[in-house]
Amino acid sequence: MRTPHAFRPGPGLGLLTGILALVLALAVPTTARAHGDTVKVVVTGQRDGHVTTEITWENDGDAVDETVAATVNATSPDGSRSLGPWPLVRDPGTRTGWSTAEVLAPGTWKVTVDVGFPSLGHAEAQISVPVIDPSPPAPRPTPTPTTPAPPSTTPSAPAPPAPAPSSASPSPSPAGHGAAHAVGWTLAGLAAIVLAGAAAGMLIRRARVRRR
Repeated sequence: MRTPHAFRPGPGLGLLTGILALVLALAVPTTARAHGDTVKVVVTGQRDGHVTTEITWENDGDAVDETVAATVNATSPDGSRSLGPWPLVRDPGTRTGWSTAEVLAPGTWKVTVDVGFPSLGHAEAQISVPVIDPSPPAPRPTPTPTTPAPPSTTPSAPAPPAPAPSSASPSPSPAGHGAAHAVGWTLAGLAAIVLAGAAAGMLIRRARVRRR
């Protein structure tokens, strides 16, 4: 009856196992460094006071799909004012855009961005935030065209009657008519006397002529 022997690895199998372990150890860092050891950070400016940046992998320019741990600090040119550190958040609808949720005050700022995860990155830039007028000018009113009023259908009031002639106006008086009538008769009487005298004179002359 044969007795089974226990399996004893030879020197060749041990060498193969060591080589496989070395390959695996080298493969893990190679995969981790596929995009590079650093990220590229570019401060693109500001949007309504929010600091805006673009973050990609340094080697190939691919977008960073992992969560980015980054802080933003801002100081005035003379160093009298400072803001931050503020975290960066991904801009909605983009793969490489990152911005601050906080808002810079109007003025000129020196902005510094430091990324710590998934790799290291750094950027600096100077940006200006303009002053925004909170009360825009009121729109000028548009003149409304005037519509002529329709003609009135109400009958107009009759014109007042003309004033009666004043009783003080001169009018022919009866005495005046009587005087004119008397003057007419006087002239007629004188004319009759003259005619009668002339006729009497002619009769006397004819009588004298006959006597001769």
